[in-house]
Amino acid sequence: MKKKKVAVVFGGRSGEHVVSLRSAASIMEAIDTERYEIIPVGITREGIWLTGSDTWLSLWEQRAPREAARAVLLTDPTNPGLLVQSNQSPTEWQYQPVDLAFPVLHGTYGEDGTIQGLFDMAGIPYVGSGVLASSTGMDKVFMKALFMHCGLPVASYLNFSRLQWNEESGYWLEQVKTRLGFPCFVKPANLGSSVGISKAFTEEELTKAVEEALLYDDKAVVEKFVEGREIECAVLGDSEIEASRPGEIIPCNDFYDYRAKYIDDRSSLVIPVELGDRLEKSIKDYSIKAFQAVEASGLARVDFFVSPADGSVIINEINTMPGFTSISMYPKLWEASGVGYRELVNKLMTIAESRFQRRQALMFAPPE
Repeated sequence: MKKKKVAVVFGGRSGEHVVSLRSAASIMEAIDTERYEIIPVGITREGIWLTGSDTWLSLWEQRAPREAARAVLLTDPTNPGLLVQSNQSPTEWQYQPVDLAFPVLHGTYGEDGTIQGLFDMAGIPYVGSGVLASSTGMDKVFMKALFMHCGLPVASYLNFSRLQWNEESGYWLEQVKTRLGFPCFVKPANLGSSVGISKAFTEEELTKAVEEALLYDDKAVVEKFVEGREIECAVLGDSEIEASRPGEIIPCNDFYDYRAKYIDDRSSLVIPVELGDRLEKSIKDYSIKAFQAVEASGLARVDFFVSPADGSVIINEINTMPGFTSISMYPKLWEASGVGYRELVNKLMTIAESRFQRRQALMFAPPE
């Protein structure tokens, strides 16, 4: 059987560049090499596409690649693949076919619908959600609006643009104080891995937190503090959707920030967490409903707060390309639900191919 060529795309122009590299390393190790030939494709922090055996290590070590060449994606669906620059002659480019893409990109230019649109233009099947779900799942303002429209429980929040903040910061400070109170969480509207997120207890801290959030995006979201256990659930599928057993995060810091996730390594994960049948069913049902609300596909992780007092549930967010190292929450949740890491990786590629074939059939169906 001829091997399919899968381009694993990692790195990227976002604050989650290193997280992407870690996820990609685990995925490339797990791919069934009897069925697939792996083509590593790294995107530098400047946005340069590279491919070759040295690509991952050169991005990780932040050095010039020794055995990697520049590459560009062909937006020609009749010849899906890459053009790769020759190492011998910079003016010569060779065609590298691609049958499937596995974009392991978190954050801006990778999880926000931009690269998904590029793959659609190129006629290449890809793992994960399409343009709409990726963009709405990335933008916390539109995500919350969709959740509320679908009847999902969402914490009170405010959002404003950089321009609104610059012109009326006093107004927004007053709105936060009267409508949300302290403490509150301040986030960039478009980012992940808790980059740029702060917890503010005072007006002075709120001002600093907003300025921090606006370093990463043109919109900020301020959320009412919700005291609760941090529960997460993984979702898998496309036309048929299933949810994993839930897990709980017990952060080592005041909240599950970037340092707690990736640096301190002292946070605890309880997988699976025993919530009782009724609450677990609610978490699973809400997770699938959130997945459907943004029209996600392939994979997503849905995050919740569960009140320790009465068991009430608040949905925090959906992540359409969650961290994917072998010890990340998403694969660990599926492992606890009976789906191992290697099986999960290959399931996602099968889902991607099936979705692409279905969409192609619909796109080119003859008119009645």
